[in-house]
Amino acid sequence: MSSAQHFDLLVVGPGSGGLASAFRAAKHGAKVGLIEGGALGGTCVNVGCVPKKAMWYAAEVAEQLGLAQRYGFDVAPGPLDWSHFVSQREAYIDRVHQSYHRRLAEAGITRIAGRGKLLSPRTVAVCDDTYEADHIILATGARPTHLNVEGSELAVDSDGFFALTSQPRRVALIGSGYIAVELAGVFAALGSEVTIVARGGRLLSHFDRELGMELGEHLAGHGIGVLTGARTERLFRDDDGICVQFEGGEHVGAFDCVIQAIGRQPNSDELGLEHTAVKTDATGMVIVDQWQNTGEAGIYALGDLTGPVALTPVAIVQGRKLADRLFAGATGARFEPGCVPTVVFSHPPVATVGVTEDEAVEAHGPEAVQTYRSRFKPMQWSLAGEDSQSFMKMICVGAEQRVIGLHLLGPGVDEMMQGFAVAIKMGATKADFDATVAIHPTSSEEIVLFG
Repeated sequence: MSSAQHFDLLVVGPGSGGLASAFRAAKHGAKVGLIEGGALGGTCVNVGCVPKKAMWYAAEVAEQLGLAQRYGFDVAPGPLDWSHFVSQREAYIDRVHQSYHRRLAEAGITRIAGRGKLLSPRTVAVCDDTYEADHIILATGARPTHLNVEGSELAVDSDGFFALTSQPRRVALIGSGYIAVELAGVFAALGSEVTIVARGGRLLSHFDRELGMELGEHLAGHGIGVLTGARTERLFRDDDGICVQFEGGEHVGAFDCVIQAIGRQPNSDELGLEHTAVKTDATGMVIVDQWQNTGEAGIYALGDLTGPVALTPVAIVQGRKLADRLFAGATGARFEPGCVPTVVFSHPPVATVGVTEDEAVEAHGPEAVQTYRSRFKPMQWSLAGEDSQSFMKMICVGAEQRVIGLHLLGPGVDEMMQGFAVAIKMGATKADFDATVAIHPTSSEEIVLFG
């Protein structure tokens, strides 16, 4: 190996958290090396948030065409030219890559191609070269978890969804979380026959219970098969396609495509952690404290590698705060894990911030918790004769009725949640919401008009 080049900071991983760390540290004057073990932007840009949202937009256009026809426009919804749209999606991602290339060069960050492996607490090997640093940030993200059942090779994972060159007519999604419900909505809106296979009793099991139930009912009411309590035992192929068999022998299918969306696992297994005091938990997540410190001084970890909130904006905040602390003297800078808003880009979307009702009751007791609900037909659906309803739920605590949870389902909730999340993080009470003049006619007015 060649003699080691020295940096103030080495970032291992080119995803959102790693890039955010690198850019912020360089802004503070640090000499930074970015070890790229994959495409710039990581999961989010290449096989996650960005291409998924692109597909969601395509599906949204398809749904809007259906609404337009019912409104009276002379339009005839037709199939998506899948390959054409994929080329547009990939062109957009390429533009994102080019933007990163330019910004990295402008920031003076050294790009190092290849996968990094720790040789010691201050040394990282990449191919035949070694690099040393005063500080090392591990930000290698996560990858899809695969089914451990007979015939699992017949299914693709969520990364494989983005490699599809044509739209399958019949699709099964195994899972119940973000990825499963989002891809189910895309396929259904674009005309595929869709079945969700969930081992638990409802969709979105980590979200508020009513929210998951409401989404499941909505999807089922719009032609998506939603099978709960269905534990996959094996996959097999018959003359018509791929079938999914459950414990007990029953099966569904055949399908042209089966996608496994059962979670993600951290990319910690080939990092050379054994040469350091960095520890992982039973799932492979790197163990960190509230400051992103690992068990080895000078080595830090963030993002999906550490969990439990596997969201791109969380990784970005963690990376920036850490760089501020290391290189700008911001000794108190760290990510605050409470009150993180998130959106599931299902059809319709789900948005949530704060605690669920069950969490609120467990933390404060049932007497201290007040819950408000609203179910209504959004105007855009009602005009088209659509029977579906939006669902909104506010959770308050204490005599002052401080708002500690807000859970929404319906058109537009993905955009409206951000502002409400600011208010909730600032400690707003229901009285604050009540005192705010509603914007009419909108769906968001329901949130300041709870009874």
